[in-house]
Amino acid sequence: MSEVKPFTNTDEQLMTLEQRGMLIEPDFGQRWLANVGYYRLSGYWYPYRVLRQGHRLDEFDEGTTFADVAALYEFDRKLRTLVHDAVERIEISLRAHLNQHLGFVDPLSYLDPSNFRSGFDHSRWLQTTLRRVDRARNRSEAITHHDANYGGSLPIWVLTEVLDFADVSKLYEALPSKMQWSIAEEMGIVVELSALSKNQAQKAIKLHPLVRWFEHLAVIRNTSAHHARLWNQTFTPAGTAGLRTDPRLESLPVGQSERAYGALTVMGALLCAASPGSTWLTKVARLVDTSFEGLHGRSAREMGFPAGWRSDPFWSGRTE
Repeated sequence: MSEVKPFTNTDEQLMTLEQRGMLIEPDFGQRWLANVGYYRLSGYWYPYRVLRQGHRLDEFDEGTTFADVAALYEFDRKLRTLVHDAVERIEISLRAHLNQHLGFVDPLSYLDPSNFRSGFDHSRWLQTTLRRVDRARNRSEAITHHDANYGGSLPIWVLTEVLDFADVSKLYEALPSKMQWSIAEEMGIVVELSALSKNQAQKAIKLHPLVRWFEHLAVIRNTSAHHARLWNQTFTPAGTAGLRTDPRLESLPVGQSERAYGALTVMGALLCAASPGSTWLTKVARLVDTSFEGLHGRSAREMGFPAGWRSDPFWSGRTE
């Protein structure tokens, strides 16, 4: 096994970057390396390293500046902030619709496995859920109230307040397909079965396409929450055939989506219902236009944005 790389201070790190061809204003570079760190920033200067025969060399492309790297980092940070804002509203909307549908069946319907589709590991989901409740018990007046007055039985609308997006997305997946479809349409996603092949339509009827997209968004939400890179990452693919039948979502890639563009597009569509009048799409488009597209060596295609995306009415704000 190789030895762990030796520690280097910021002066040594600056010297290394300069020797590899990066143009750096010393004071500027020192501040960034001291407050963000060499290792974290290395993910942002990686695409500026010379690519030769499929391998990245240590040397940088000619003209690469530390200022470009810092600007890319700032763009990614702002994009994560916008993603967090969108997913928060989508998550709250999904909770509300689950509360309405499951609460109508029974306030404690989540305790009965017969209310969910076969194959759903209800016992495991419930164990995770009850652990969430235990952790929240000391800081939740609602749980304390139900402990004192209802023997600890929590109705679905109290329970979902302590669940995270992954938990509620799994709960949505566990619903009977008819309920999945009702919630999807209430959240503004309309799939035209007649526009799908017979096989695609059969699959969509059994499991709404939005199920996989909620899983996809949960991963992206966690990526953003843990301050990981977002702009150039690939994520677990989500199928696009069903959602592409919505005219707003025709720009989704054919087959499946795994880059940031697909997630941003679907989030924008969901926000149209979850937060009417939202300017979120316009903010994302402006951020890409002003803080990313002008960067040396970078293109929105790296995030999966298609050619001509800016003239799409969906992204221009003309659909709001």
